[in-house]
Amino acid sequence: MMNVTQPLKDRGYIPLADHGLIGNLRTAALISTDGSVESYCVPNFDSPSIFARILDKDKGGHFSITPTTPFTTKQSYLPNSNILQTKYLNEQGVATVTDFLPRQPSSAKARPLLAWLIRRVIRGSMPLRVECAPAFNYARSSHTTEILLDTSVALSLAPVPRNSHKKALFSSSEANLNLDLRYIAESILDNVADPDVQLRLLDLSEKGHKGPGVWAHLDLKEGQVVTFVLRTPPDVQLPPEAHPSHETAEKMGIPYEKLVAGASTLRPPDDPILTKTLLRDLLDQTNAYWNAWIGCSTYTGSWKEAVNRSALALKLLIYEPTGAVVASPTFSLPEYIGGTRNWCVVSQATASWIRDSSFTLYALIRLGFTHEANAYMEFIFERVRSRDPDGSLKIMYVSYGPGEKEFPEEELTHLDGHKGSKPVRIGNGAIDHVQLDIYGELMDCIYLSQKYGRPLVRVSSLYATHVIAHVHDPDLYNVHGREVRNRHRHFTYSKVSMTGLAQSCIRLAEKRSLPCPRRNEWYAARDALYEEIMHKAWNPEKRFFAQSYEDLEILDSALLIMPLVFFSTPADPRFLSTLKQILLSPERGGLTSNGLVYRYDVSKTDDGVGGEEGTFCLCTLWCIEALARAGEYDKAMLTKAVAMFEDFLQYTNHLGLCTEEISDAGEALGNAVQGFTHVTLISAAYNLSRMRVKVSGML
Repeated sequence: MMNVTQPLKDRGYIPLADHGLIGNLRTAALISTDGSVESYCVPNFDSPSIFARILDKDKGGHFSITPTTPFTTKQSYLPNSNILQTKYLNEQGVATVTDFLPRQPSSAKARPLLAWLIRRVIRGSMPLRVECAPAFNYARSSHTTEILLDTSVALSLAPVPRNSHKKALFSSSEANLNLDLRYIAESILDNVADPDVQLRLLDLSEKGHKGPGVWAHLDLKEGQVVTFVLRTPPDVQLPPEAHPSHETAEKMGIPYEKLVAGASTLRPPDDPILTKTLLRDLLDQTNAYWNAWIGCSTYTGSWKEAVNRSALALKLLIYEPTGAVVASPTFSLPEYIGGTRNWCVVSQATASWIRDSSFTLYALIRLGFTHEANAYMEFIFERVRSRDPDGSLKIMYVSYGPGEKEFPEEELTHLDGHKGSKPVRIGNGAIDHVQLDIYGELMDCIYLSQKYGRPLVRVSSLYATHVIAHVHDPDLYNVHGREVRNRHRHFTYSKVSMTGLAQSCIRLAEKRSLPCPRRNEWYAARDALYEEIMHKAWNPEKRFFAQSYEDLEILDSALLIMPLVFFSTPADPRFLSTLKQILLSPERGGLTSNGLVYRYDVSKTDDGVGGEEGTFCLCTLWCIEALARAGEYDKAMLTKAVAMFEDFLQYTNHLGLCTEEISDAGEALGNAVQGFTHVTLISAAYNLSRMRVKVSGML
């Protein structure tokens, strides 16, 4: 049975899992199950937010279309698409809101990408309240609001007075940004009038807003449709002929549609006359784009629906102009409700992490998306070319132009935080951390690109030499955004990654017949580091690899990566002993609770961040993949891997989207949607499917 939602004047926070994501490969918007745009940065991933209700329910900013009577809701994507539909149901009728950011087929060249947020409302005798209340620059900048005559819309009926069709203009000089909200009202049935829409000013100053919003009441009948379009209006002066009207068409004695077509040629390509036909075309073209893209996937294994949805989610996180894959479109969401572990991460919303590169590339290649893989590799190599003077790299880079490396960390003290989880942060102070594991993951990335993608420049010897010079140095630990901030240590995860660098360099040189004058030096460094890990990271009493040489009592599930990067075989006795210890419950000294894996026990180590956190989806999926690989030698482990994976899929949300973490109670935590969770889900499904086939063939 679906829960009935009671419309409330003071709406609270919606659970993180109760959201869908739409995007256009420039930015993305998070839409709640009650029809509110909760998070949206304009025009790009790295831009300040205009809607951030997910971080402050009162003054974060929102764009909501919600029934004013009790309702139940269903939310789904169109099949094989990133177009989102939210249905409201009650005894009086059904209303559907269709949300998308336009895309068009790759072959289409007649129209540039329109950076519009489109919300189409159709059907049903159900009263709806529309509110559009932007909060510019993370709700820090004031703005003005005007309701003006809209001359950019083609009206459907001549009798409708021109001065009755208005739009809202939001202007913020502080944020250097303007937005306008336009609409098209129409009927898709004969003998049914167009719906009436009246925009009115909305004063939310008591809630902390720095400028007015607008609102409208919709009471749609069957066949009536209203489509809202939010955009940044072009700053151009247009001639009078670019504003068609029925009166002008009548005076000239030509059809109104012909006048509209002519007026459109006088306007910039990114500012066409808004018509019913244009909006239908944008919807159809966007749906065709997503269908065509996912249709290119070569994946044939099990759990195809989950893999395809993860691929579509990952595609939404690509910043097309550079090929970067951002870690998440959201920022500063808590790893524990009411806690302090809520790093921005505008760094994650605007950046690609070097350590994510090899895993992301692997997922894209395994699904057959070589175009995206090659574009991503070019992004990575552009950053390699702009490395620091000492040859080192930053752990993360912004998604736009080359050389951009700055992420000043800042607290937004005026925002409440999701469910009171303060502080809200933007930026990330970890950018200058020394984290040596990134070089091993970079070399894995280079090797994969050379093997499956286009050949790239020779940089392997440069980074092998740089890392080997620091192979015995301590560093600051970070597993895909989970950093230890307070002191340098010899982290086992970093050491394991560094052994992979030397191995990848040697393998690449031998496979591609590249010169390798330091081959013997690299072999010696790899072997010495391997022996060092075996000696200094191993806890002989409890029989597991520890988090660092200094903390032999701390178990760390990030080390499940060992067989995935070929540091050890999945049947290695020491690795299997570590795996079995991780699979125990926390009460028994392990890290697994209800089939979900914690990163490490935060109560046993001071990582400089403080607070509690949930189970880590990334480590859960690494555990599943490690079990799958060990399943080649022990079928019981393969059976356990399948059970854990299918159980994990139950923790994805109603749309198949993944967050960063999951609480003991099954509540979604952390970044939503988390790209790297989807990357590891794809990898786990691929290798689990492959191993099932391999083992069944051996029987």
